Amino acid sequence: MILVDKALERREREGNPVRVGMVGAGYMGRGIALQILSSFGGMKLVAIANRTVREAQRAYREAGIDSSVPVGTLEQLEERISGGGYSVVEDPGLVCRASGIDAVIEATGEIEFGARVAVDAVNNGKHVVLMNAELDATLGPILKAYADRAGVVITNTDGDEPGVAMNLYRFVKTIGYRPVLAGNLKGFYDPHRTPMTQKEFADRHNQKPKMITSFVDGTKLSMELTVLANATGFRVGKRGMYGPRCSHVKEASNLFPMDQLLGGGLVDYLLGAEPGTGAFVVGYDENPVRGQYMKYFKMGEGPLYVFHTPFHLPHLEIPLTVARAVLFRDATVTPLGAPVCDVITMSKRDLKTGEILDGIGGYTCYGMIDNAEISRAERLLPMGLSEGCRLTKDVPIDRPISYKDVELPAGRFCDSLRSEQEKHFRGK
Repeated sequence: MILVDKALERREREGNPVRVGMVGAGYMGRGIALQILSSFGGMKLVAIANRTVREAQRAYREAGIDSSVPVGTLEQLEERISGGGYSVVEDPGLVCRASGIDAVIEATGEIEFGARVAVDAVNNGKHVVLMNAELDATLGPILKAYADRAGVVITNTDGDEPGVAMNLYRFVKTIGYRPVLAGNLKGFYDPHRTPMTQKEFADRHNQKPKMITSFVDGTKLSMELTVLANATGFRVGKRGMYGPRCSHVKEASNLFPMDQLLGGGLVDYLLGAEPGTGAFVVGYDENPVRGQYMKYFKMGEGPLYVFHTPFHLPHLEIPLTVARAVLFRDATVTPLGAPVCDVITMSKRDLKTGEILDGIGGYTCYGMIDNAEISRAERLLPMGLSEGCRLTKDVPIDRPISYKDVELPAGRFCDSLRSEQEKHFRGK
């Protein structure tokens, strides 16, 4: 932030704002639009793509912009951008291809659609910011390979838990401590929750029941920590993680196996810990002199020290991610290379042959994190690819579902990308 704010101020003075296109105008998309347009000089949201154009116009309107204009061709969009106007489009390809756009924010939360947008944007030389942990956890490594070939940045976001944890991770390394554990704080976890059980809460907060279900059944948690694992190289200590219950995040230094922490590091979560939200990183150092200073600063007895951020503000910090990518080519959270962890599909109830899986936040399955080599060896179905798969055998409750248990929907781009990812990183 210390660098980003001054860099954006300079772009504002020079009349050369970072120009951003966004795909998706849902709840988070509207928040992102409001933040960029009302709080960030030196950056301009020049176009929003959404399948329902009036929702894109709503995002602009709620941010105080009444002058957005629907356009239908690339030429019209580029003319609007060069003239300083705001545009809404139905076709996301226009945003991905338009000259004058520096970065594209993918904010749909969808995997098949989001994958097409990300690849299109990267192939057209745009930096890509993924407000889409589901896509990143499923296909992030191959999308990073595409971005590297194109010479652009693809990254998950500041403000969401993986970004909060990754910023802490980099800070801990910078001050000379060795990160050995990183993760989230979780207030509630029940893998058998469904959209029906979560409907009242979702309605009360103007959210979709499936999205809320993905939060409480552990799927979103697993997706976020897979993103973090792939960016840090940390693994999980066991399928599903340990997830110990404790009263405060500071207790994290005493709750995990030391041999696994020092043997490569872990991603995991704490259940019920204050302050209730945010992310944490545990750093290791056994120098006795440094230990005296840390004790003086009330960081504990060591050699494990807990660093935490007691909040996460996803849409408020996304402009920082865009600026880091465009101005400094610095990714907030991006895969190191080959997948380290994966989110596998688990049966939410006893399932019968012929049933169709309804995917993330549904009635039939939930996602659980595991180490990628186990997922590969057992040919387990990624949760991000589960929607629309037809079961070819009965699967009891709480069992992993493998590729041999399902028929995939025909012709999906996300399946071909996943296959490409496996081939690309084979043996790495």
